[in-house]
Amino acid sequence: MPTWRDLVRGDPVTWLLEPDDANPAVRYLALRDIIGLPEESTELAAAKSMIFSTGTIPKILAAQNPKGYWVKPGGGYNPKYSGTVWSLTLLAQMGADISDPRVKTAAEYVLKNTISPVGWFSYNGTPSGVIHCHAGYLGEAMVGLGFGDDPRVNIAIEMQAKLVTGEGVAEMGSQEPLRFYHYTSGPNFICGKLPCAWGAVKAMKAISSMPELQRTPIMKSALEYGKKLFFNADLTVCKFSNLNKGKPSGNWFKFGFPNYYIGDVLEVLEVMSRIGEGQDPRLEKAWSLVLEKQDVKGRWPMEYSYNGKMWDDIEIKNEPSKWVTLRALRALKSAFPD
Repeated sequence: MPTWRDLVRGDPVTWLLEPDDANPAVRYLALRDIIGLPEESTELAAAKSMIFSTGTIPKILAAQNPKGYWVKPGGGYNPKYSGTVWSLTLLAQMGADISDPRVKTAAEYVLKNTISPVGWFSYNGTPSGVIHCHAGYLGEAMVGLGFGDDPRVNIAIEMQAKLVTGEGVAEMGSQEPLRFYHYTSGPNFICGKLPCAWGAVKAMKAISSMPELQRTPIMKSALEYGKKLFFNADLTVCKFSNLNKGKPSGNWFKFGFPNYYIGDVLEVLEVMSRIGEGQDPRLEKAWSLVLEKQDVKGRWPMEYSYNGKMWDDIEIKNEPSKWVTLRALRALKSAFPD
């Protein structure tokens, strides 16, 4: 069985580890996730310190209101990509955590303003504002930031799992407080009227971000729903069961950073690898699609970009990307360890 190193061309790890004032977080995360340095490592601590002094993270934090939000108070969904939820999610994906008091203030603000009275994450703080993609990337972000043991986060992810399985959730239109709503109107990742694969991969990322021993039976059951959805589809085509006509979004085949509500094939492989399914034969074609995108030096391009919409531009579209390469290497290492 090949290891991840056998599948990668050239030596992209050295590239990710080089000093880079524009992307210091890549080096930190590569040391942590690819090299595997322990948290007590002085080299890792120094690399982590750098992410708060140069690059994108300081620019995001400089735009933060002292109360914890970005742009305007409230649920933080708007404006897209520069509002509170987006900014905090990007901080999490870049390796920031609540060891920085500004990040902790922001995370507490989001928990206060996005968890609905029934317990799940909501884009507007009300029960009807639950959307799998939004709740998914936000739930994963909260765990990454250091709130994985917080009861509010545990309950929110548990409640999202219930929305996937339908267990204990009343039908839409019911008078029960715990019921399906328009954006999440039924079990099995339904958004509106049909299952949403983007929502599915985000929900799976949130649930699988919980340590395995902390996953409840409902969380495990929800992951099984996701596995069924993705194992029953050819990920090189991405024509899921809700696409009887037309064709899927081309964004499924474009890899980028950061990862918000748009999903891609690499993200499916990331989450499948995280839950121990990375070597399943049904994923072979998808892995081939990913591996074919690397250049002769083992670098993946930035194919999808949010530049011009966030607090800082990240790399250059269609050029080799340290962030996308880091995503690919982490997924490969998880699926095909040494």
